[in-house]
Amino acid sequence: MKKTTLSALLLASTLSVPAFAQQAESLNYNIVNIQADAARQVSNDEMNAVLYIEKSNKQPAELAAQINQLMSQAVNTARKYPNVKIETGSQTTYPIYDNDSRKLKEWRGRAEIRLESTDFKAASQLVSELQQNFQTQSINFSVSDAQRKKVESELMIEASKNFQQRAQTLSQAWNKSGYNLVNLNLNASNYGGQPVPRMAMMKAAPADYAMPEQEMAGGESKIAVNANGTIQFK
Repeated sequence: MKKTTLSALLLASTLSVPAFAQQAESLNYNIVNIQADAARQVSNDEMNAVLYIEKSNKQPAELAAQINQLMSQAVNTARKYPNVKIETGSQTTYPIYDNDSRKLKEWRGRAEIRLESTDFKAASQLVSELQQNFQTQSINFSVSDAQRKKVESELMIEASKNFQQRAQTLSQAWNKSGYNLVNLNLNASNYGGQPVPRMAMMKAAPADYAMPEQEMAGGESKIAVNANGTIQFK
């Protein structure tokens, strides 16, 4: 009985090997790798700015109070601009020593605020106001998440159609009746080119000086989707 069962298993195994080999051969026959792209220039609709303040004081407690007061003023000023999102960034305090005696000379503190908005005019006005006490570290422009996702979805459809057209063209070139899709990968990328306004280099203005508002030009970013995959000719 055991011999009969073993013989049956061996027979089934022997019969399955050619079937598996035939399936593997069919899968790897007439295989072609294809790539297709779709890209679009998109206007940058989001502005991001980083401003900072640096102060020095011999007393660390007084230094902290001074910085906290200016940070609170900045947040209160930003409330006049509901279309501009503001958040506090990193804040550090460190000692400064005399170069000769190496004795503690004073304490220096630095704090950042970050602005984000799709309303360039409001963001520019707020930056101008804050520059009475703050220095501008950087201003960058990019495509907002909502706009990027919308464009990427459209480009994925376009890239897929380009992939199908290329696959059909190759099928005809090789005198094949058609093709089957084996696998497909869709990858999105964003190439941003953000101008740096001159105001980004300006230092804090005197308290009695009204910083003129500067018109912002966000520029454009290139969003691209790549479709790469494998087809099998019929």
